[in-house]
Amino acid sequence: MGRVVNKVAIVTGGSQGLGKADCEALVREGAKVMITDIKTAEGEQLAADLNAQRAGSAAFLQHDVRDESRWEFVVGETVKQFGRLDILVNNAGLVIPATPESTTLEQFRLHNAVMSEGVFLGCKHAIPAMHTTGGGSIINMASVATHLGYPVFFAYSAAKGAVRGMTKAIAVWCQMQKYNIRCNSVHPGATDTPMVAEANKLLGIPDEFYTQSGPGLGRPLDVANVVVFLASDESRFINGAELVLDNCLTIQ
Repeated sequence: MGRVVNKVAIVTGGSQGLGKADCEALVREGAKVMITDIKTAEGEQLAADLNAQRAGSAAFLQHDVRDESRWEFVVGETVKQFGRLDILVNNAGLVIPATPESTTLEQFRLHNAVMSEGVFLGCKHAIPAMHTTGGGSIINMASVATHLGYPVFFAYSAAKGAVRGMTKAIAVWCQMQKYNIRCNSVHPGATDTPMVAEANKLLGIPDEFYTQSGPGLGRPLDVANVVVFLASDESRFINGAELVLDNCLTIQ
């Protein structure tokens, strides 16, 4: 307990799946969390649940990560409510299964607007806020799709590949500027979340596929535990890294 006590976090896409698990784990370890999502009802309910566990530990803001002016508001409001910003978890995402030939331009642009431009905007506006109060940790949610060839997740893979590259550039930039801000990416394999369940449904992948395969299906808490570690001072010398959480999938 207390691994991120007195730290303040923004978690995008925080109302369900990996984002929800991140919020719960960060609060459990002492942080205050601004939950952001386009899903207002779910986000408000999660904030209420977390505040019932520890008063003043969470708040919610409706947030479309494609909107730069909203990013400015979210960062400013977080600092206004909680006094600082130490942690940014760029988690918001989506996946529409489609191959290189079947992906539409609109689908490709949507994936990149949410997961590439959204991460860019989050980092751009979080960096000054973190620097003002002495530094912080940016955690960008990527995927094993950046390491493997997944034609059926073509647009998703492209967007997550951009996240992988941006993470390293941001880490080096902040180090060059002596900002004391670390930036790392997390690359989960298939995890038991609503987004993965919906993709599997569209692709006709049965639940037993994962129990029969070697890697299996990860849990949101598996990812959240790594997010807490990267957010904490325990990981002070980990910067510009990509942490793959896939139970050997990418090396088989």
